[in-house]
Order: sequence, then C-alpha cells, then structure tokens
Amino acid sequence: MNDVHKIPERTASDADGLLYDPGVRKSMQILATDSEIGSLEAAAALRSAWQAVDRLRSKGAGGRGLSTGALDVLGRLKVSHHDLSIGDLARVCGVSSRNVTGLVDTLAGNGLAERVPDPHDRRAVRVRITAAGHAWLESFRQPTDRAMSAIFAGFTPEELAQLRHLCLRVVDNQRAIEQYLNGTQPSTP
Repeated sequence: MNDVHKIPERTASDADGLLYDPGVRKSMQILATDSEIGSLEAAAALRSAWQAVDRLRSKGAGGRGLSTGALDVLGRLKVSHHDLSIGDLARVCGVSSRNVTGLVDTLAGNGLAERVPDPHDRRAVRVRITAAGHAWLESFRQPTDRAMSAIFAGFTPEELAQLRHLCLRVVDNQRAIEQYLNGTQPSTP
C-alpha cells in the first residue's frame, strides 16, 4: 500500500503507450475492482505529479522554507495591490481563516508580510506584502521558471492546456461533492 503514497521510481507503458506506475497498479489490483482502478491510478498519478512539482518549487525557494500555502498567500497579496483581511485571504486561497492566520504569522515572522490596522474596524487587521516580500518573490521567480520549464519539457502548449483543464475538472468535481455533502447547490460557472 505504501506504493500509492510515493513518487514512482520508474514508470511503464501500457498497451496503448500510456504511462502508469507499476507499484500503484499492483496495489490497486489488491484493493479495487477493475472498474475502479483507472480513477484510483489517476488520483495516485495526480498526487505523484504534485509532489514532483512541489519538490522543484521547494528547491526554487532556495531553502528559504516557505510552504506552498505561505507562497500562495504571498502571491495573492502581491497581485491584490492592496492589503487584504484574513477572511479575504482565506476565501481567495480556499482555506480556513485559522489556516491563513498561521500562514500570515510565518510570512510576518520572515518580514515578508505585515499586519496593519483595518481603518474601518479597529478590532480587525489587514495584511499586506512588504518590500522584502516583493524582493523574495522576484528572487523566487527565476529559479521557479527554470524548474517549471524543465519539469514540463517536451509538453506542447496544447498538452499543458489539456493538463490544466483536466486538473481543474478534478477541482470542480471536488467542490461540487463538498457542496452536495453540505446541503448546498453546486454553483454553475
């Protein structure tokens, strides 16, 4: 079962010339019916791909130790061009306010973001990126661009668009399931 949770050491090609992870396939054959194996293998492949991308992203951070979540918050602060409330950050990042508070603590502790009083609500605080945060993102950009170019080497623009599309379909399905389980109607785009 551990084969499902690690990045494959090697892949193989099936009869159609499509890649698969032999360790995952072997594990899935024990756990699932033939009709379930495809979706379970796809989920494992998606997880392995994310881990591969995240390892390169971490290397691009140059050992500066920002998690994916903290990097997302910092990026959202940069593109917003103004300070945001914790609630706003939680909504745009798709996580809880408690999670964002911890991420902001990390960023503030590293001098990359700062809390400022909310001019309209003295009980609330807002968060903004600092000059050091802007500089950190700029120094992160170039090695990240190189890493992403390397990891997606050989992909055509059409394949990248299709990969993006398929990944976001997974996200849309997950959101619809959560809305259904919470008793709310799924939103339509």
